[in-house]
Amino acid sequence: MKRRLALTLPLAALAFPARSQQSWPDRPVTMVVPAPPAGGTDLVARLYSDLLSQELGQQVIVDNKGGGNGNVGTAVVARARPDGYTILMQYSAYHAANPALIKNLNWSPDDFAGVAMGASAPHVIVIAKKVPAATLEEFIAYARANKGKLNYGSVGQGSVPHLGGVLFNKAAGTDLVHVPYKGAGPATADLVAGQVEMLIVTPPSVSAHIRSGAVKALALASDTRHPAFPDIPTTAEAGLQGFLLDAWFALFVPAGTPQPIIDRLNAAMRKIAKMDVTKERANQLGTVLKDWTPAEMDKFARSEVAAWGQVIRDNNITMD
Repeated sequence: MKRRLALTLPLAALAFPARSQQSWPDRPVTMVVPAPPAGGTDLVARLYSDLLSQELGQQVIVDNKGGGNGNVGTAVVARARPDGYTILMQYSAYHAANPALIKNLNWSPDDFAGVAMGASAPHVIVIAKKVPAATLEEFIAYARANKGKLNYGSVGQGSVPHLGGVLFNKAAGTDLVHVPYKGAGPATADLVAGQVEMLIVTPPSVSAHIRSGAVKALALASDTRHPAFPDIPTTAEAGLQGFLLDAWFALFVPAGTPQPIIDRLNAAMRKIAKMDVTKERANQLGTVLKDWTPAEMDKFARSEVAAWGQVIRDNNITMD
């Protein structure tokens, strides 16, 4: 009898994870946002969280853990148990740029598995009202004539708008000086006040100022126009070929999370993205929804880490 019992114990141990996966989730799920409330990452997290709660049958709690240029919250999820109860809504710059920007980072992109794309957001090139230019071509000509005298703002060192400004200088042959801010709010305020001449940022941060005429929108750094801003040309239409700049906000889980849990999260996210209420809200935010599998998300994330790492190394960009 003892021998028979001993032989059955390993089988029972092997069966336990399968039962756990089948019952997942049987308690609330925490969605960590590695940024403060009201920013783009937080807005996308809340675009999904309530509906995700309904789809999973358990509450999905948004937990903002800002700090350390996104590294505080990201590290929390990297160290979490891979059981589907701690998930990450991540911002592209944190995931793709920080590994190349920051030495001795306490997490790695390999600590995560991609689940689904929450939303992507093309960036809009906006300039201060005082700048004597009405089109992107006119602004580039003005900036070339005033090399080193004009500034561009960003939402922080190492952010997509910062890196976008570096790429803009290279593509346009300009020498705009980078001025980092602690978020889109202060950067936008200084653009409206004329303290910086240009800002490359996602549309939600500046849409009201574009519509009021407080700033001038020159181009959308995308290959297609956005339905929320049909009058803003793409960069190619405005004369700057090949300058595309997207931010993205995607769902990740700790590496090693069972595939059935990843697949269920992915199916729920994709179902929500097809709902009219989600599409409408995403359009208002100036974001784009993408219907991707976990494999597609994971492959894209890895390509972004490689691409932004190359940009950072080629341009000697640091967090100093």
